[in-house]
Amino acid sequence: MHRLNWVVPREKRSSSHGTSSLFVFSKEFAMKRVYNFNAGPSPMPLEVLEAMKNDLTNFKGTGMGITEISHRSKEFQDMLDETKALLRELMHLDDDYEIVFIQGGGTMQFLMTAYNFLHTRAAYADTGVWAHKARNAAAFFGEAYDANSAADRNYSYIPDTYEVKPGTDYLYLCANNTIYGTEYWKFPKVNVPLICDMSSDILSRNIDFGQFDMIWAGIQKNLGAAGVALAILKKSLLATARTDIPEFLQYQTFVKKDSTFNTPPVFCIYSLNRMLHWIKNMGGLPAIEERNKVKARLIYDVIDTSDGFYKGHAEKEARSRMNVTFNLANAEMEADFAAKAKANDFIGVKGHRLVGGLRVSLYNAVTPEAAEALADFMKEYMRVNG
Repeated sequence: MHRLNWVVPREKRSSSHGTSSLFVFSKEFAMKRVYNFNAGPSPMPLEVLEAMKNDLTNFKGTGMGITEISHRSKEFQDMLDETKALLRELMHLDDDYEIVFIQGGGTMQFLMTAYNFLHTRAAYADTGVWAHKARNAAAFFGEAYDANSAADRNYSYIPDTYEVKPGTDYLYLCANNTIYGTEYWKFPKVNVPLICDMSSDILSRNIDFGQFDMIWAGIQKNLGAAGVALAILKKSLLATARTDIPEFLQYQTFVKKDSTFNTPPVFCIYSLNRMLHWIKNMGGLPAIEERNKVKARLIYDVIDTSDGFYKGHAEKEARSRMNVTFNLANAEMEADFAAKAKANDFIGVKGHRLVGGLRVSLYNAVTPEAAEALADFMKEYMRVNG
């Protein structure tokens, strides 16, 4: 645990009466870093946060902080260009893809994907809450239907069949389901454009990103500060987008104006830039994936060897590396676990309010040491309460 102690030294003063009196100003301020397992916004690497300090007051020698510079300045444009170049490098994206940054987070993308690309009907893979929300937003613009559903087993698995109707404009799926703790390990091959919400697992593993016609992600889980969505669109899909909708809601507007149609979320894009540098310095996606495998294995091993004390929700072949979901014997014990975890500086392990239970989020910046410490806590809690 990183701790910084600041002690104000004693100050000795003499009174006007010739006697000395001692005024001691001694306060200890401790900055501690807890173990952050929140589902989002999520932790950022301490070394990234430390590196950002100078840029908050003097970005690139401008005498202005990153939150103060103009989005029309050369310094911002250089940073924006570098951010897109880093994404292309890490994801192996060719020139067939455009990259834009849009305010509004995931909720805006639920709307924009359908508003731009739903002409007749669209298929949605029903793997949980976020797919539902996207489908419900799409229903304002045309027919939005489920191509499959995991509801029959309480969203504990990923269906591997898809019923795509004739005339379907696209298939939409959510790569990782934060609430139920499932993740795609094999993506479908279909004869319609494939749109993927990767908000909670983007750049957590080394996959072929070229199999998608569109990828979007809120960056606040794996890639930076909350407040912006990253959208990566194949030019062939962009060519089919509607142009009879408000200009601000057209992806083409953001492409043509290089994400500066209006003032973009400068700091959020900057935080993404710093995280991309960190991922590259860590060894890129192959190294990040191996690190994430280690963390997930530490937690799942405790669940699997607990003889039923911890009950995992997701079926093993669909388990998420990003969000480990599990239950204890009853809600009272789960509340006790969450409270005792918090008392020991393990933050954010309470399950989503819609489903309860417990959830451990292991996004990129969570360290293997943090996962190991939580695994040890889980073992001790089981020893005392089993």
